[in-house]
Amino acid sequence: MIAYLQGKLTHKTPAFVYVDCNGVGYHVNISLNTYSKLENLDAIKIMTYMHTNDDGPTLYGFMDEAEREIFVLLISVSGVGPNTARVILSYMTTEETKSAVVHENVAALNKVKGIGPKTAKRIILDLKDKILKISGDQPLIITQSNNTVRNEALSALVALGFPKNSVEKQLKSILSTNPDIDQVEDIIKLVLKQMR
Repeated sequence: MIAYLQGKLTHKTPAFVYVDCNGVGYHVNISLNTYSKLENLDAIKIMTYMHTNDDGPTLYGFMDEAEREIFVLLISVSGVGPNTARVILSYMTTEETKSAVVHENVAALNKVKGIGPKTAKRIILDLKDKILKISGDQPLIITQSNNTVRNEALSALVALGFPKNSVEKQLKSILSTNPDIDQVEDIIKLVLKQMR
């Protein structure tokens, strides 16, 4: 298993990055939270998780160990695949995800695309004790979370599995009511809130 990659960022989108490690380029899928941390970097050390299925291996990347840890826990739940886990970690931060599970906040998990009440309850049932164990005594606090930007947001959301037509409608609506938004991750978060 590849534990981490260290190298130059040769391509960045809110859904994936290319990391050049001594001339070998790795395609690494990321969450929106990870993108917001590496957006202004040229070189990184990124924690990774390799998922293998019938289509072959896929690399997922995380800027910190805590996000990778919660990602691995999420995909251990029946019915939660890597893409769904990535959408959860794009919609909520690592701490918000942990808090939703520990406080049995079905409604918070239910807001994420692909997570119905049944899956939300299964995530809570399977992970609550595990998260309490790894969190120890640390309090879990919930924090509140133009064309180029629009196109990047569209590409990222389509890559996350949202239908292009629906995304375009939401983007048009959001950008018309919030014309000053210039951060891709802010637009994506607003779209994710609309597309429940």
